Amino acid sequence: MTSSTGGHLHDGPPDTKLDRHVLLVAGVVVLGAIMSILDVTVVAVAQNTFQQEFGTDAAGAAWTATGYTLALAAVIPLSSWAASRFGTKKVYLVSLVLFTLGSVLCALAPNIGMLVAFRVIQGLGGGMLMPIGMMMLTKAAGPERVGSVMAVLGIPMLLGPISGPILGGVLIEQLSWHWIFLINVPIGIVALVYSWIVLRDDAETSRPSIDVVGLLLLSPGLALFLFGISSSAEHRTFVTASVLVPTIIGAILIGAFIVHALRKKNPLLDLRLFTNRTLSISVATMVLFMIAFFGAALLFPQYFIGVRGESTLAAGLLLAPQGVGAMLTMPIAGRLTDKMGPGKFVLVGIVLIVLGLSTFMFLGADTSYWLICGSLFVQGLGMGMTMMPIMSSALATLKNSQVPDGSTLLNVIQQSATSIGTAVISVILASSLASRPEAGLAIMANTSDAPLPPGVPDPLPQSFFETAADVFSNTFTISVVLIVLTLIPAFFLPRKKIASQLTEEDMDRGPIMMH
Repeated sequence: MTSSTGGHLHDGPPDTKLDRHVLLVAGVVVLGAIMSILDVTVVAVAQNTFQQEFGTDAAGAAWTATGYTLALAAVIPLSSWAASRFGTKKVYLVSLVLFTLGSVLCALAPNIGMLVAFRVIQGLGGGMLMPIGMMMLTKAAGPERVGSVMAVLGIPMLLGPISGPILGGVLIEQLSWHWIFLINVPIGIVALVYSWIVLRDDAETSRPSIDVVGLLLLSPGLALFLFGISSSAEHRTFVTASVLVPTIIGAILIGAFIVHALRKKNPLLDLRLFTNRTLSISVATMVLFMIAFFGAALLFPQYFIGVRGESTLAAGLLLAPQGVGAMLTMPIAGRLTDKMGPGKFVLVGIVLIVLGLSTFMFLGADTSYWLICGSLFVQGLGMGMTMMPIMSSALATLKNSQVPDGSTLLNVIQQSATSIGTAVISVILASSLASRPEAGLAIMANTSDAPLPPGVPDPLPQSFFETAADVFSNTFTISVVLIVLTLIPAFFLPRKKIASQLTEEDMDRGPIMMH
């Protein structure tokens, strides 16, 4: 028997341990996830370098990130249709080729315009790596191992924002900016060869016609919405035409897609999945969590660099305890979620995140690094018990035929929530700094070689840095409130083993690898 995306139904009872078959597929997916997730954070570190190398301003350099995000937004909605039409293996291999080729071209870019164009190529490839990878992993896991497998996928998702700045700082400081892209090339080649060898050749696939109307509504709608939201950080406000116009147009197009999808028999994405109560609750929890978590994640390195005067590399290393905490609890939470449901672990995880993040509501300019790193460790413990159990609970209730749509939906929502969280916190921080000029001067003193304005004491008094720390602590308070609100939908998550409708499929080549 075959599925619509190339796997073959597993013989015998469902496996309960992470055996060789699922680990081979997990290796493929993690390699792709590492590239696509690291690339976002590594490029964020290089913004000042791009301004200097290409003689552009901050807005021009920011398009290297915006172009990538817009390409992701445009291509992610196609994932479900592409998997059904061509099979997961072919789509995944093409995505890897595009991403790797885009990385080479980025490293060779002669000017900022070409770099942005090549970043779009990267985004077109990177956009499908996560949703297609999630499809393959969910089917390979079957009903008994979804939580455990999602924990494997969660490692690059959680560590990417932490390790990216470290890697970016090392590559730029020790080599050159070209290497933040060239580093993807060997990884991409290994991932391509490994995927070609390991993944099972696509079996019979369905031949669905593409929902053209849905595509013309959702892809540009999502891209415009995310572009508008992301632009708010540059303008330091949501109330400007440059932000409101694309955001509103994007929201209208997305709304029109929702109406269209609920009426059409075979839409680009099946929104009727939201009639699944567990999926709906999981998505609501995930949205609030992503907005709060990724908003707060933006603040940590800015505090270390802007207020404490640390280097990019040092800021990344100071965030390491968060990753250590997550790696400790994530595998345990994944296994136990398969046996007991996600509800209990997610609630405990959110409480731990609140406890860890609450420390940052009282930041000073000289708060002990022991206290900060300890708080980050506690927060990491909570993160490992939260994000992936939420996602696995959403996917575990689906049938195999619904996994492509479910995976694509989760990635669309995750991308949107992440952008909203980053934008909201960025605007709050920027507006607070603008209202307290002494805080801005303190950050300028730590991050810029430019001389201080005339009449400003040099060196700056300690009170300026305390004011800057106070701005960050007030902004962290917003993140804490958002995390606390996540408890409301999380309370309704299943607290017993989910009766999964998944059927385990062998997505790898199996015995072929034994020769």
